[in-house]
Amino acid sequence: MSQEIHSQITPEEIAQTFEDTAPTAHASDYGLEDWLTLIVFWLMTGCVFLQFFTRYVLNDSYAWTEEIAINCLIGVVFLGSAMCVRVSRHIQVDVLYHYLPGPLARALSIFVDLVRIAFFAYACWLMWRYVEIVAHERMVTIDLPRNIVFYSVMAGFALMLIRSIQVFVGNLRRGYSVLERPEMFQKLED
Repeated sequence: MSQEIHSQITPEEIAQTFEDTAPTAHASDYGLEDWLTLIVFWLMTGCVFLQFFTRYVLNDSYAWTEEIAINCLIGVVFLGSAMCVRVSRHIQVDVLYHYLPGPLARALSIFVDLVRIAFFAYACWLMWRYVEIVAHERMVTIDLPRNIVFYSVMAGFALMLIRSIQVFVGNLRRGYSVLERPEMFQKLED
């Protein structure tokens, strides 16, 4: 049975880590879905702050802020999922790939990519059908069409579909995926 080893670190060593230079951020590292998610996130944050302020400071809460914040959260989840697809960060189990022969692991990885593409294509189609069914519903507290939320979900699935196709093409060109060689993707991030 292996034991965990924890090395002691002094407060001075911890303080020195804050003095290290931060990695440089480049705008080209971010995709369209990153910026859309950031905008929707800050809109949600503003609604939550306004709800908190009106409820606890003014003692007269705006009812619409909760509904808008919930709808923004839905947008953040689905648009943010497209970010995870782009960088292959969804939950995945890659232990099986370590025990399979290389060609079989490669074939299984390609199969997983194709299933992911098929799933997102099907999800886009389902959302399109669902939006058609509920096209005339209105939000409860604000007189806005409810399909704004459903279109954001459909946009998230469409972006996930596009990104999954891009990931599949990249995996084909590279000759391996994150499932087969996760260590190669970790080195790219560092």
